Amino acid sequence: MDFITQYAALWTAASRWLIPALALAVLIRCAVSMLAHRAEPEIWAWLCMPNGDKLPVTHWENTIGRGMRCDVSVQYPTISRLHAVLTRRDDGVWTIADAGSKGGVTVGGETVTVREVGYGELISLGGVEFTLEPITPEQEAAQAGYRKQTAARVRPWVTLLLLTALQIVLTGAVLAGGAPLQSVLCMAVLSALMWALYGFFRAIRRSGFEPETAAFLLCSFCLAVVSTSAPTQLYKQLAAVAFGVAAYLIVGWCLRDLRRAKLVRYVASVLGVALLLAGLTFGTEINGARNWIFIGGFSFQPSEYAKICFVSAGASSLDRLVAKRNLTLFLVYTAVICVCLALVSDFGTALVFFTAFVVIAFLRSGNLTAIALGCVGAGFLGLVAARFLPYIRRRAAAWGSVWENPLTTGYQQTRAMMCMAAGGLLGLGAGQGWLHYVAAANTDLVFALIGEEYGLIAAVTVVLTVALLAVFAVRMASHSRSAFYVIGACAAGSIFLVQTMFNVLGTVDILPLTGVTFPFLSNGGSGMIAAWGLLAFVKSVDTRQNASFTIRLPKKEAAV
Repeated sequence: MDFITQYAALWTAASRWLIPALALAVLIRCAVSMLAHRAEPEIWAWLCMPNGDKLPVTHWENTIGRGMRCDVSVQYPTISRLHAVLTRRDDGVWTIADAGSKGGVTVGGETVTVREVGYGELISLGGVEFTLEPITPEQEAAQAGYRKQTAARVRPWVTLLLLTALQIVLTGAVLAGGAPLQSVLCMAVLSALMWALYGFFRAIRRSGFEPETAAFLLCSFCLAVVSTSAPTQLYKQLAAVAFGVAAYLIVGWCLRDLRRAKLVRYVASVLGVALLLAGLTFGTEINGARNWIFIGGFSFQPSEYAKICFVSAGASSLDRLVAKRNLTLFLVYTAVICVCLALVSDFGTALVFFTAFVVIAFLRSGNLTAIALGCVGAGFLGLVAARFLPYIRRRAAAWGSVWENPLTTGYQQTRAMMCMAAGGLLGLGAGQGWLHYVAAANTDLVFALIGEEYGLIAAVTVVLTVALLAVFAVRMASHSRSAFYVIGACAAGSIFLVQTMFNVLGTVDILPLTGVTFPFLSNGGSGMIAAWGLLAFVKSVDTRQNASFTIRLPKKEAAV
């Protein structure tokens, strides 16, 4: 017994230093690989101007006009600021669509609204004639060579070895902290799942694995937290990670074919609303929000899965980039979802959905005035909800004054802040904290629980890991092949970032405590599966050569 006690003390002391060091090492290696990469622009065709100049067509969906924000900017007075949209399908066929221009679009002398256009055909925009020309065989070979290069400057397998070492240290730490032996099995299965997914990527000749590594880093901390705070839920949470990886692969498969992904929008739109209506009809109220459905011994949150549907519906309605009708329909769709969430009193998730809507609307329209009016309207509805709904009114009243009511409305946040302060830089050790005795410690207050048991360095690391995914999505957006990928990735990244912001800042009373979970880190099956599903959208925007399995190369290039 003395030997076991001494072992636990020594391992706890060593792990307090090793855990933040290894976590930082994994994060830094992922960040270097994801952010230091300089993407090579992909040219898919040339738009030949009347004066002989050639303008590169660098995306699969391109706006053409005089506006500086157009993908192909053409400075002729008869061409509208936003004149046309040139789109490439997966099979290499191009189409051109009139974007409501004054001068119109003609192909081969025929006025068109939407029409396929072949190489060499005469295209007239506002009376200015162009031709679409293919890239040369030399350019095609050069781009194929870029795709055969490795995607990462940092070897992913070395980063995975460091993450595996972190998982071993975490396992020893939670055992020393009193966790049951099944925590060893669960962490081992998580590590095996991680390496199996990496092996799958290597088998299909994909070398980029950094977004997945970041997700597994957070999942490792999630299992460690559950091991000491709710050990009876370990198997459930491990299963959620496995189902999440499956969801990631399924969504990624859908994204490989843009036509298939855009067709899925109809199913996604209906399914998203159906899930929320099911929660409204059959939901059970927990902590003031009726957003849980219980079936037998299982439960799930419909609103979490609706996030994947929402992003898919918002991005895939892009088959007409500038169609105001589509944006209006998406606005109505967002309003329906937010009303459903308001009726079940899940206002935290409603805020997350609204933020994603703002991102999607801005990327699709660029109309800041309309978006600002939408934000003002949402703010007004929020004030009305705070005025007439007791649950929201209590949360709003507690905001900024938790220390004045430490035994009532401020109980959770005051305890969370005190426990974080007690943890210091390196933490008290796994299972040595007190916060897990407080309700929702491993969900709404998980940031504070990490800070108490693993230290401020580890807590900041998990926040930076989520921020890295969001920054990566935005950074890669300008080089993405399709605006569909850009909008989906930026919307998913914004959901990750906003959820983390609400969770962390709500814990320390900078924002109201909304009950929004921390992506990949909070205990909960629905949130974990949804986070992995959204990660596929972030992965789809990865234009590094041979990095993303969600992007399928054209058949001719795939054979190179």
